[in-house]
Amino acid sequence: MGRLTFLVAAVVFVSGCAHVISKDILQEVNTQITFAELQKAPQAHREKVVLLGGVIVKTVNRKDGTLLEVYQTKIDRRGRPIKLDISGGRFLAHYKGFLDSEIYRKGRKVTIAGVVQGEEMIRLGEIDYRCPYLVVKDIHLWEKEQPRKYEPYPWGPWYPWWYPWCPYHPAYPG
Repeated sequence: MGRLTFLVAAVVFVSGCAHVISKDILQEVNTQITFAELQKAPQAHREKVVLLGGVIVKTVNRKDGTLLEVYQTKIDRRGRPIKLDISGGRFLAHYKGFLDSEIYRKGRKVTIAGVVQGEEMIRLGEIDYRCPYLVVKDIHLWEKEQPRKYEPYPWGPWYPWWYPWCPYHPAYPG
């Protein structure tokens, strides 16, 4: 019984730390390519597989698939986008299929493994902006995070202020 419990706990622990992109595709990813290098010279990294994460800015459904415009952020060891206020820029990811724009909407976090195809120009306000352009091999849409429930007593019921016998409590008889 003890071995079975240990085995189940180990499987749950390991699967909780697993990367969201499939192992086969992760083996193809060129981890040496940084987003800054990719943005500087996308043509130099053509046909290489990269792993990027970020937040969706825009989703456009086309006849040949879905185009995601994403602002890049750092990712943690599982691939989750982190530090959302810091970005190296934007990239475009073309998914050869239909992604519902109500699900893959602005503000959702994604992790994408894709093949670099070069670059494409987009319009940002009054400027032309050059973006790396990828074809998606694997994509993971992260669940929308719910705000944490606010606890009215952050220190818990054991905090001295809440006990009437505490000398700092207004009802303290002493």
